[in-house]
Amino acid sequence: MADLILHHYPMSPFAEKARLMLGFKELSWRSVFIPSVMPKPDVVALTGGYRRTPLLQIGADIYCDTALIAEVLEHHRPEPALFPPHLKGLARVVSQWADTSLFWASMAYSLSPKGAAALFASQPPEAAQAFAADRGAMSSGMNRLRPGDAAGAYRSYLRRLAHMLHDQPYLLGEQPCVADFAAYHPLWFTRRMVPAMSGILEATPEVLAWLDRMQALGHGSAQRLTSTEAIAVAAAATPEPVAGEHFQDDHGIALGSRVTVAAESFGTEPSEGILVAATRTRYTIAREDERAGKVHVHFPRIGYVLKEVRV
Repeated sequence: MADLILHHYPMSPFAEKARLMLGFKELSWRSVFIPSVMPKPDVVALTGGYRRTPLLQIGADIYCDTALIAEVLEHHRPEPALFPPHLKGLARVVSQWADTSLFWASMAYSLSPKGAAALFASQPPEAAQAFAADRGAMSSGMNRLRPGDAAGAYRSYLRRLAHMLHDQPYLLGEQPCVADFAAYHPLWFTRRMVPAMSGILEATPEVLAWLDRMQALGHGSAQRLTSTEAIAVAAAATPEPVAGEHFQDDHGIALGSRVTVAAESFGTEPSEGILVAATRTRYTIAREDERAGKVHVHFPRIGYVLKEVRV
């Protein structure tokens, strides 16, 4: 099987979620650093428009969103399990809450004026301005929490996590599952990236101990790769076949149609291509790029919008 290639940057919380899942699975992977703000020409060469972080590349197959990346890693190496059979539904529900409600409360609190100033204290003013402008464009139209409201919500969520950890080492039992990785990464950002804001965690020692246990899982074994080399890998490969996968048509859009797929909110730049699969859990589009060649770009159904391109 082709190498696992993660496209990410160090301070991305969702990338930390993916890195830690790779460590949990004790996997070897290739690490491609990408810009934290636009433009991202090498990312767009692979995705056709999608620019959120991280991406998982396997040959000429590009997997978007950590919810889908978790499923791909589980298929690649089933044990230890991210989705224990007796917890599959609950783990997915908790993960979705953590990747949305918990994440946005954490970010609004951590990147308050005090937190943002601390994050960019060692960088030139232009870096903070570029980051703020980029994230403002990505969140256009979103209803974002103000710092005071976010602090209150974040404290409540931390107490709820502490209750879940009261008599067990991980959120849903004796072993970590996908819910732990989804809840970990926004707290990691507060603790590691903006330690000036991490005092909010001190009121929940159960959560702090859990963070230490999660961090100890590590990131597996990573070797650097340039984005140019990753694009060459895609160009030299052929996407995995999707023939025979069950087609779940909820839109009246036939396979073979030209479509766009975009996130529902935050970073809604669409990717355009030919719909080659629409299963109960994911969409897959085929697209051609002059550098990357033919690739398949995969998205989870939940959180993404499929539209037909009208000629």
